[in-house]
Amino acid sequence: MAAAHKSLHCGKLVALCLLWAGLWKAGAGQIRYSVPEEMDKGSFVGSIAKDLGWEPRELAQRRVRVVSRGRTQLFALSPRGGSLVTADRIDREELCAQRARCLLNFNILLEDKLTVYSVEVEITDINDNAPRFGVEELELKVSETTAPGFRIPLKSAHDADVGDNALHNYQLNSNAHFSLEVQRGEDGNKYPELVLERALDREEEAIHHLVLVASDGGSPVRSGTCRIRVTVLDANDNAPVFTQPKYRVSVPENISVGSRIITVTATDADDGYNAQVTYFLERIPGATTDIFELESTSGDLRITKSLDYEEAKSHEIDIEAQDGPGLLTRTKAIITVLDVNDNAPEFYMTSAASSIPEDSPPGTIIALFNVDDRDSGQNAFVTCSLPEELPFKLERSVDNYYRLVTTRSLDREQVSFYNITLSAIDGGNPPLCTDAYVLLQVADINDNPPAFPQANYSVYLKENNPRGTSIVTLSAHDPDSEHNAHVTYSLAEETFQGVPLSSYISINPDSGVLYALQSFDYEQFQNLQLWVIALDSGKPPLSSNVSLNLFLVDQNDNAPEILYPVFPTDGSTGVELAPRSAEPGYLVTKVVAVDKDSGQNAWLSYRLLKASEPGLFMVGLHTGEVRTARALLDRDALKQSLVVAVQDHGQPPLSATVTLTIAVADSIPDILADLGSMETSTDPEHSDLTLYLVVAVAVVSCIFLAFVIVLLALRLRRWHTSRLLQPSRNGLAGLSPSHFVGVDGVQAFLQTYSHEVSLTADSRKSHIIFPQPNYADTLISQESCEKKDFLSASQCLLGNKEETSQTTHEENPLLECKSTISLLLKRRARKSGRKLRRLPSSPGNSASSAIYE
Repeated sequence: MAAAHKSLHCGKLVALCLLWAGLWKAGAGQIRYSVPEEMDKGSFVGSIAKDLGWEPRELAQRRVRVVSRGRTQLFALSPRGGSLVTADRIDREELCAQRARCLLNFNILLEDKLTVYSVEVEITDINDNAPRFGVEELELKVSETTAPGFRIPLKSAHDADVGDNALHNYQLNSNAHFSLEVQRGEDGNKYPELVLERALDREEEAIHHLVLVASDGGSPVRSGTCRIRVTVLDANDNAPVFTQPKYRVSVPENISVGSRIITVTATDADDGYNAQVTYFLERIPGATTDIFELESTSGDLRITKSLDYEEAKSHEIDIEAQDGPGLLTRTKAIITVLDVNDNAPEFYMTSAASSIPEDSPPGTIIALFNVDDRDSGQNAFVTCSLPEELPFKLERSVDNYYRLVTTRSLDREQVSFYNITLSAIDGGNPPLCTDAYVLLQVADINDNPPAFPQANYSVYLKENNPRGTSIVTLSAHDPDSEHNAHVTYSLAEETFQGVPLSSYISINPDSGVLYALQSFDYEQFQNLQLWVIALDSGKPPLSSNVSLNLFLVDQNDNAPEILYPVFPTDGSTGVELAPRSAEPGYLVTKVVAVDKDSGQNAWLSYRLLKASEPGLFMVGLHTGEVRTARALLDRDALKQSLVVAVQDHGQPPLSATVTLTIAVADSIPDILADLGSMETSTDPEHSDLTLYLVVAVAVVSCIFLAFVIVLLALRLRRWHTSRLLQPSRNGLAGLSPSHFVGVDGVQAFLQTYSHEVSLTADSRKSHIIFPQPNYADTLISQESCEKKDFLSASQCLLGNKEETSQTTHEENPLLECKSTISLLLKRRARKSGRKLRRLPSSPGNSASSAIYE
């Protein structure tokens, strides 16, 4: 039965809630609801979606949420039905105490548009509290002389509920001596009084036990009881009387603990023990009487706890005065709390962005916050501000809500983050201020291309560099951040000398280091221009380029090259002529050289490194001109050999040498006549080799000549021709040998007497040529001489070894020799039966020849 009654009661409450929700909806941006207290968690309060004209599904889309000010969240939003429900059980007495109306205010926030709606919910009272007395048992002392009709005030009960659910009446159990009357005070409260109906007789009954019942007007009715013990005393017919019916006092909320607020005084007309007055505070359960303390003898009312205007603006205290026998009287002390500016403004950050792109337009909302001051009046008037130099401003909304918005575009490269100080100051004296901080990070966008420190670069690199040499490191700075600032490097696609530039130089895309892919040669090119591109990783990517001029620095890697004199290709050496009549300083020849290097490496200097006769010639240091240093003397050798060194000024210096052969004579015939005594090689190694070959040929020729002579002697002796053999030998001995002059492999054949004898191995065929004197100024190579037969070679060898100075001979010994040899050959032909045939003369040679077969 009790469960059914409770279910019926809950149903009525829900219907009442729906009715109030429909009736209390108002305009001006505020919504009102009413809900009973003590409803279960999740109980329906009102349809927010319907009252705001939305569909329930829009609550999640608009990110609607409940914002409360500094208290526990009592309400929540149901995402499915779009309704407002309770977030926990609500106790009206805990929230509003004895106030007639209990109103709770909070806000509904639409995060997508940062719009705020005010909501007011009234918590209606239900009969959930029974009346309670301050004491469970009350002891009264009444004199037996007390006349009927005497009234004794009793302890009143307290009911935390309000309205019909509050205390309604008192009842006293039936007895013969006492009755109950209820008095209504000026504040509307009911105070019970015990009325003596019949005179007491202590001897008849010394103690009376009564039960006082306090009932409320709720449904179902709740009640509380207090036991009363009446002790009958002897006569005490005067109760204490207060000097004032009510005591009023005003104190500031910051009054110190222990301070005396007021002193109450009551007097008793009786004497002695019956006139001793004691003061008491009437203790009401749940009331604020524990904040105050009343001294029982002096009547001083003191503060035991700090007062707070924001919690209670006034306090009403019931004070009792009781005399010795137990008669008491009651009065009320009303303490009014005065507000002082003891509460600084408080920030409640509803929504705040931690990051914002730097290209956000002016007016972008950064934060939405509420400022509240718990003080009242001027002390609660709050003004918000922020530093003027920042690109932000505050826009005020409803119910002390503010928006923090941008006033201009932001630039992350100038300021990457802001520590925004929000200041709220109240109107108190002195004013109190509170600061709140909003940390805002400016998000980067790719709005800056990489930048090189210089507009162009010039780099110098020594030629002949190793492959892979690091040339230079280029670095571009991008003021953006993270991936927008990551720079990669590349080379512009170009060609150089018909070859892609990438075959010469490469660049590290991450570090910007340029490397040489080849060993560069200054003589091929002196400078190289290229473009380096720096590209960031943003979207879209930005780039910049810079010009780089690579200049090669010449190294001394080329030795001087002799242009003149030029050596003949046939192995001979050129000869320069210096007349014996030349004066000092006579220009003989000039050494011309070049150096492929440049600058200091190509500066050439000439010096005489070696001379066959020192002091005879000199070489210009910078011109390379070979001049005579003194007049030529007869004792100076015909052939002068000079070694001229050409050296550059590089580090280390490189050099080249050239050997000059200078013939000292007044005319070319003189030179050719005198060159027979000159050595044929200027190269020491070549001269030594030639000497060995000449010696070997000479030895073989001598041996062969000796063999021929012995053979001829034997044959002439056999034929008894010793008479004829001796003149011929004398004639041959009188002949002047051929004169051959060799100058570095060049043989001068002058006034040649050439006797060619060709003998076969078996002596069956011989070839003899008798030359005629030839005075042609003709130069023949040494090779032609070497191709002659052994007899002719013997004649050359003899001519070189004897070093004869004869230049002319008589023709008679020659003719005699020729006739002798002819006679011998004819005789031998007749004896052997062979023929002797004359051969025709060769062109340019008047010599006659014969073949003996």
